[in-house]
Amino acid sequence: MYRVKSPFREREMIQNNVNMEQWSKCLQFLKDNLPAEQYHAWFAPISVLDFSDGVLTLRVPSQFFVEQIEERYLPLLSTTLHKVYGAEFRKLRYNVEVAAKTTVTIDDENASPLLKKRQALGQHYQEAQNDIDPQLNPRNTFENYCASMSNKLAVSIGQAIATNPDCKTFNPLFVFGPTGVGKTHLIQAIGIKMKENNPRLRVLYVTSRVFENQYIIAVKNNNVPDFINFYQSIDVLIIDDIQELAGKQATQNTFYHIFNSLHGRDKQLIMSSDCRPSEMDGMIPRLISRFKWGMTVELSKPDYELRRDVLELKASQDGLAFSEDVLEFIASNVTDSIRELEGVVVSLLAHATMLDQEISVDLARAVVANAVKINKRQVTFELIAEKVADHCNIDSALLYGKSRKREISDARQLLMYFAKRETQLSSTNIGLRLNRNHATVLHACKQIEERLTVEKAFQEEVQKILEELHK
Repeated sequence: MYRVKSPFREREMIQNNVNMEQWSKCLQFLKDNLPAEQYHAWFAPISVLDFSDGVLTLRVPSQFFVEQIEERYLPLLSTTLHKVYGAEFRKLRYNVEVAAKTTVTIDDENASPLLKKRQALGQHYQEAQNDIDPQLNPRNTFENYCASMSNKLAVSIGQAIATNPDCKTFNPLFVFGPTGVGKTHLIQAIGIKMKENNPRLRVLYVTSRVFENQYIIAVKNNNVPDFINFYQSIDVLIIDDIQELAGKQATQNTFYHIFNSLHGRDKQLIMSSDCRPSEMDGMIPRLISRFKWGMTVELSKPDYELRRDVLELKASQDGLAFSEDVLEFIASNVTDSIRELEGVVVSLLAHATMLDQEISVDLARAVVANAVKINKRQVTFELIAEKVADHCNIDSALLYGKSRKREISDARQLLMYFAKRETQLSSTNIGLRLNRNHATVLHACKQIEERLTVEKAFQEEVQKILEELHK
């Protein structure tokens, strides 16, 4: 039996060989003009599919390759293509290889070993897709997270994301605040709740430092595409301390593309930082702009109510019982962070169990003195409300109501002014305590400041209240 050669098939094979030869020349030119690690990372995995009618079609492993080539290497690639293909070259087209990481079903028992190997790799990848450690601390739940007016907004938004993941109003969520105020606990609580509600969800918590180290290793091992593909497969990506990527442009560019891919497919992004996006130095502008796309919320220093709740919760978990005097002393003097409060409880537990000491105010004073500077008096929102009400001779409860009587309205403005001046509370948190918005707080502060410049008697009143606060 004779097999008749097809002229068309023969011409096609010849053309394919020509295409491969020309693309090999392109690769050699690129290899000669690029650092080895860049060539192997971005060009070695690319192959040519077709060159006809002036259009060169390249097969690339992912969309990320296209973005990298267009942004970083297009001038060099364009020069290379014109050098090799000459005037015939007019246009470059990409074919993204989607099937490279999907499971392939093979019915033919005589399938090639290469195809079978590809099937096995696809199955392995699919198994990896369904098996991921979210890296979440099981203790960091909403049930173990104390809430008060100082973090009410952030907690409410976190719970809304966790219970209704289909709503993308808060995507991305950007949580910022000073060290030790509960950012890590909150963002992990969101991930834990989402995982509880949907165990198949691919949730991952990672610090920026770990992300950076993973990227460095991926570059070193020439497997950046695998690194990108893994992160693009996540459903809920939680990145802690995002500010630590400042100044690391290559990592930022990679995260930028991961961010775009996840956000474009409605995957949830949650980030924390010690400052708001607008205050970040060393971060590329296009990344900062994306941080602002969703919801930016602040976690302030814990107020008195929150500090007491944290102490009581931590003490009950450790089997301790604090007297009212001990609670009052610690909550009034350990004011900067929740982490410091937890450290004090641990120290008191050690004294109580190992040294068989009773937890008294004197012991608390000794332990606290080793951790923080003891305040003579902590100026809290509640203390300000009390002193302003006393000075204005009104019931402090009226400050929280809706009355617009002149004497009550003036006292309420004084309360907002002193709270803004004497505490770490933001305008939003001050407003929430009084059932007002932040614009009302800013207006009140402006009104008080204007009066201080022209009313001498009013200046004396304000000074008396200040003295009362700092006695």
